[in-house]
Amino acid sequence: MNGAVRTIMHIDFDYFYAQCEEIRNPALKTRPVCVCVYSNRGGDSGAVATANYVAREYGAKSGMPIAFAKRKLERAEDAEFIPVDFDYYAQVSENAMTVIRQFADIFEYVGRDEAYLDVTERVEGDFVRAARLAQQIKNAVRIKTRISCSVGISPNKLVSKISSDFKKPDGLTLVTPDQTDSFLGPLKIRDIPGIGKKTEKRLSDMKIGTISDLKQLDLFALAQEFGRKTGTYIYNAARGIDYEPVREREPQIQYSKIVTLSENSKDFEFLKKNLDAICSEIHGIVLDNNRTFKSVGIHFVQSDLSVRSKSRVLRNPTSSVIELKKTVESLLRDALKSQETTIRRVGVRVTELAEIKGQSDLTRFF
Repeated sequence: MNGAVRTIMHIDFDYFYAQCEEIRNPALKTRPVCVCVYSNRGGDSGAVATANYVAREYGAKSGMPIAFAKRKLERAEDAEFIPVDFDYYAQVSENAMTVIRQFADIFEYVGRDEAYLDVTERVEGDFVRAARLAQQIKNAVRIKTRISCSVGISPNKLVSKISSDFKKPDGLTLVTPDQTDSFLGPLKIRDIPGIGKKTEKRLSDMKIGTISDLKQLDLFALAQEFGRKTGTYIYNAARGIDYEPVREREPQIQYSKIVTLSENSKDFEFLKKNLDAICSEIHGIVLDNNRTFKSVGIHFVQSDLSVRSKSRVLRNPTSSVIELKKTVESLLRDALKSQETTIRRVGVRVTELAEIKGQSDLTRFF
């Protein structure tokens, strides 16, 4: 719509991985839950990927070492520490994104739990209509997936992202063009995306605590302190200025396959034979779609129906079946070192896909 102020939404799923686990097991909703990425070292080695809001009340949070989070939750007798299940979360995300995409003029996928929507044409630049549309989106996502999400609406991506975090969980925050200064002013400088601990510390040393304080610094002072590029970004962000358009971007595809074994087993040769066959099939799909991959994972469903997975990021993108099978074999050997239960199903997944442009990778057909 020519001349209309842009109307941009940022949609963010609330405590996504933990919320997915609550959907799968509703009994978790009233209990502290940490979804964790466990390392190969065993025990409590690893980090919390997501904590639900009950766990956060005890001080547990994402990025915290698992052992530290367990100490925070010692007083909570019913705390749950659950290993990540990326395949399940990806499916929930895909279902939700399919719903959200239908409401957008332009849809930009950011990650499993967030997306930007340009709805300027749809609402004809009317922010009140945009707020009603956002509520429709929230309702539709909840009906389809049972996931709650928070939405920020503003004239640009930056302010929409900040505002989507303003009333979590299950929030809806509208910031019209004439409300931008009053909305941003009282917020902490850390609320600006991209301002981390180090930048916050340097600004704090300059007696800058809020975005309103930050606006007192001119562009020259910020450029002198942080460099021209970063200084310009901070200067504009404090004023709610962001010209970056919403760009059409679909979710990153993954290729995966899982099969049920002819018998439950933890025998290396038997499992390797089945995984090799899966690798050959996935490799064919990779070639047919003219792709490379950079991340490889294996997936076990054990005889007690619990799930294990391991993955590895390669040094360089490739479409080599030799590289794929070699990586899967290495992951299998690592997994079996601590495997006590027999395995019922095995799978392989390749992600971080990229299209091959121009001359093909020399390893493409080998």
